[in-house]
Amino acid sequence: MKHAAFTLAGVALSLSLVWTSAQAAALRVAADPVPHAEILNYIKKIDPKLDLQVVELTSGANANELLANGDVDANYFQHVPYLKDQEKALGKTFAVAATVHIEPLGIYSHKYKDFKSIPDNATVAVPNNATNLSRALFLLQSQGLIKLDAKFTDPSSTLATPKDIASNPKHLKILEVESPQIPRSLDDVDLAVINGNYALEAGLTPSKDALGLESASHNPYANILVTNPQLANDPRIKELAKDLTSPQVAEFIRKQYNGSVIPVTPQS
Repeated sequence: MKHAAFTLAGVALSLSLVWTSAQAAALRVAADPVPHAEILNYIKKIDPKLDLQVVELTSGANANELLANGDVDANYFQHVPYLKDQEKALGKTFAVAATVHIEPLGIYSHKYKDFKSIPDNATVAVPNNATNLSRALFLLQSQGLIKLDAKFTDPSSTLATPKDIASNPKHLKILEVESPQIPRSLDDVDLAVINGNYALEAGLTPSKDALGLESASHNPYANILVTNPQLANDPRIKELAKDLTSPQVAEFIRKQYNGSVIPVTPQS
């Protein structure tokens, strides 16, 4: 009995040490600078006991590769359709720890103030990755600029490409460009479809500057906190997920981004 009690005590001590070690270690989270890293840095202020190490992503860095290789513990920059595409490409399975906010995709122009002014054969820069390319085409369709083949009804489950454009009355020329580079192309193209985070980084205000903006209602592209399956129940991940979906962070997002970033958490 004494041996059993000693063994149980040893197990309890080991579990306690593991828990303490997990709490003590910094939680490394890869994030785009805007708005993701800004939101995480706000969490560092309101929850200092959670030791967050924010790893800001630079152009060309693949945050899912960093996560798969163990270089970070989580990432916060992507939506579920993009994650699924990445899982296929990397042969990895990740875990979604929290659903946080929506960054509506927008259509911008330095040359025209409305869609009626867009000339025939206008050039349109769109993201070149599969999920955001499809998302951009659905947005162009919602603004009446193109029409996709009738089989493309659900943007969350079907990926469209320029080959799937069934009607293009203005004969728009679709140019596929690396997402971070699209804001820089605004002076060289007629229209540009830009992700919300890159628009904000470029000094654009999506809710004010976009000629057309993706609807936030029933939007399948909410940005998520992602980790490896073995860390899904880590107390630090649980704490960060709780913070990211808290009313306090939702209010910060609403005030800080004025409709350009929309929290998924209902307003309290």
